[in-house]
Formats: sequence, C-alpha cells, structure tokens
Amino acid sequence: MANPIFATLPTTIFEEMSGLARALGAINLGQGFPDDPGPEAVRAKAAEAVLNGYNQYPPMAGLPELRQAVARHYARTQGLDLDWEHEVTVTSGATEALASAFLGLIEPGDEVIVFQPLYDAYVPLIRRAGGVPKLVRLSPPEWRFDRAMLEAAFTERTRLVVLNNPINPTGVVLPEEDLALLAEFCVRHDAVAICDEVWEQVVFAPARHRPLIGLPGMRGRCVKIGSAGKMFGLTGWKVGFLCAAPALTRTLARTHQFLTFTTPPNLQAAVAFGLETGEAWFAEMPGRLAASRDRLTEELRREGFAVLPSQGTYFLNLDLPASGIDLADREFALRAVQEAGVASIPVSALYEEAPVTTILRLCFSKSDETLDEGVRRLARARDLVRGDR
Repeated sequence: MANPIFATLPTTIFEEMSGLARALGAINLGQGFPDDPGPEAVRAKAAEAVLNGYNQYPPMAGLPELRQAVARHYARTQGLDLDWEHEVTVTSGATEALASAFLGLIEPGDEVIVFQPLYDAYVPLIRRAGGVPKLVRLSPPEWRFDRAMLEAAFTERTRLVVLNNPINPTGVVLPEEDLALLAEFCVRHDAVAICDEVWEQVVFAPARHRPLIGLPGMRGRCVKIGSAGKMFGLTGWKVGFLCAAPALTRTLARTHQFLTFTTPPNLQAAVAFGLETGEAWFAEMPGRLAASRDRLTEELRREGFAVLPSQGTYFLNLDLPASGIDLADREFALRAVQEAGVASIPVSALYEEAPVTTILRLCFSKSDETLDEGVRRLARARDLVRGDR
C-alpha cells in the first residue's frame, strides 16, 4: 500500500529543473553544486583511505577522528565547546541528520515552526514524524522575521522550530538581533531549535555566521546540523554532523542508527583530514565564491536585471517584475530552460502556502564562462517573453 504522505509528493523542483537541463542540454544555474572539484588533498585522502584504509562498518556515531575534528573545528571557527564523545554524531548527509532530528524528537501532534521559503525536505519529514508544520512566511527583499510573526506562530503546543541560517534560497545571513529574538521565544516556550547550518562556511564578508547554539539559554536546546559537502564543495559525499547536548544526542543517535546506521569510512577519514588541515581552504573559498557572485551580479545588472543581495550560500535572486518580466517565476523558469537553454529555480516552489511568485534563484558557484553564457540566455528568455506581448 502506498505511503499516504510521500506517495502523493511531486518530484522536487531541483530534480525537475536539473532533469530538464540534462534533457535539453541547458546551462544549469538551478541546482546548487559547484563546478570546482573541491580541495584536491581532501579528495586524495578519500582515495587513499578506500585503497589502504578500513572499509568495514565504522562506529555508528562516526569515526572518533572525525567527531574529534568536528568538535575542534567548531571550537576554532565558532567558539563552541563540544564534547566529541557525547555531543557529535556523523550522519549520511545533512538531510539524514534532519530526518534523525524530526523522527527522534517529534511526538504526534507536536507543532513545528518552519520559515518559508524552505528546504523542500522539511515539511514531508515533519509530517511523517507526526508533527504539525506551523509556517512563517518571509518576504523579499529583507527575508526577516519579527516579534509579531513569532508571537503568532508559537503556542503551548510548539515543540520544535527549524532555522536555516545562512538561508537557502535567500542568501541572507541572519543578524544577531534576529537570533536573539528567536532564542527568547525558544526559551519562553521550552522549544528545541533544529539549526540547519550547512552553509555556515559559505559566508561573505562583512557578514558573519553566528550559531544559535552559542546564544544564552540555547546550549541545551539546539540541534546544530553541518555538512562536509557544503564546507568542501563536495556535495555528492553526503557526510553530515549532528551536534547537540548529551540528552538530545542520545535520542538523535538512536534514530540515526535505524536510518543509515553509518557513513562510508573513507569519506569520514577524508573529511576529518580536511577539517584539521583546511585552514587555507576555509580562508580562501568564500572569497572565490564572492567573486563569482559579484561577476554574476554585475553581468545581470548590465543586462537590466534587478538582483537582490546575497550574503552567503551559492545563490542570489532575481526580482522578476523589477527586471521587466511580468510572468510568475515558475512560468518564466520553464520558458527559460525550454526556449533559451538555462535552468533556474522558481522560489515559489519552496513555499508550502501563500508563495512569493516573483523571485528566481540562480546558483553562482560556476565557472566564469558558464555564468556569462547563463546571463546571455536569461536575457534571451526575457526578450522572448517580451516579444509575446
């Protein structure tokens, strides 16, 4: 018998647009993966580990060397004091970490606050766990929440709040006053925060990432989720981290053991090596991506497109009406890939209700040649749309 929650779900917008890009030979500025192959030394370590290392089941919670490296990395970069033995679990990607958190912590009927636009796995997983999503709608160009929005969302049934920071797809890095406001509500309502912080290393100066778990009152009520795939631009590796206080970690680890149980040991060893030796990578990588962001922004503006600011992630957004395009984002995205050969993501697809239909997300973690040609094709798509009038 078909699963009543998952069986009726559509194909994700990422798979849909990437599938069209493959079928049509289009430039893919939709799905968020880089053209750069990632740090060679880390990839070489993975190859060496699979040839000469241990290839049987590693410990369920992850290789000790990786859990230690995660704790040390967050101590250096974010000032966190994590106990690697009792507060760090390695997962098969951040999505599995999210599933472990939702399935482990939600009881049927619990309300879970989610900010939209959102990563499309959140709501199906919350519902599968028996939770009730409570949606908070963010709007361009600031994409910020305020006290009134939180007052309307939090109730006596609130169990969890899901925070993605830096935010995909908006490119916003939340300022400390927003984090402090959310922490105040979590403490007041005794809620646990699931902090999807996979983009924490992809932040552009002068913006600075601050983890919610580091704010007063949040140390014991945060589940911090990280992603080696995003840290090193190796999105196919699917190595994630769950960091939480011991009482939470015990539940999360038990759930993880019945999902994927463990993660390839050669990739774990390579990520541990990267975290311990990657100071130069973490210093230089954001600057290279910021240069790509700036190049795409400048070329788009030269063609008359209106670009929203991006402080982090691989993404920036176009304001379609301000760019002279009067189609809804999904319609324009489909025409752009089918008629002009360039794929993008309509941000409306990342809302569960009351979508913003005027914003198009573009991925800039691409080569200069790909970005320049993508802009030319987007301009052609706009010209084709205008020609229909």
